[in-house]
Amino acid sequence: MTTRTKLAEDTWKRMDKINAELFILTYGSIVAQLCNEFEEYAEVNKQLDRMGYGIGTRLVEDFLARTNIGRCRDLRETADILSKVGFKIYLNITPAVTNWSADSRAFSLILDDNPLADFVELPEDGRAQDELWFSNVLCGVIRGALEMLQVQVEAQFVSDVLRGDPATELRVIFVKMIDEGQPINDE
Repeated sequence: MTTRTKLAEDTWKRMDKINAELFILTYGSIVAQLCNEFEEYAEVNKQLDRMGYGIGTRLVEDFLARTNIGRCRDLRETADILSKVGFKIYLNITPAVTNWSADSRAFSLILDDNPLADFVELPEDGRAQDELWFSNVLCGVIRGALEMLQVQVEAQFVSDVLRGDPATELRVIFVKMIDEGQPINDE
């Protein structure tokens, strides 16, 4: 077991936990409410990303306090910690890090198991299958957390098993290092 995997396992064991089904159903209710409030799924996706961004900017403090992990050397190390430690601690999953770009400025996270998608059936309106990214909150969490660490990224889903795709893939693209100070205003 690698040091990061052990750190994630030990941290997971020490954390207070909430009922997974309650969490999943609450998230599903939020998405359903957003779908009712907004006519366009693009706006729902945007709102989920914005909510995730806010969560990520706060979650990073908890992550750093629990893990005592220092600054990453490069994007590869960041991806490894994000996958093996971050996702493990908060969602109890470990996505595979794959599909690195030739310049090592982009990678994909493959979620074999996405707990946010449990018990989910997309609306059968002929549009949700093509337009709604149900777990888009995760993109915002990643963006928000990394921006608090002075790393600006773009994060977006490329595929989702809820849409009939063979895998759930989240693409992360490095944009730039942010000068010390305030994170980019997402509003």
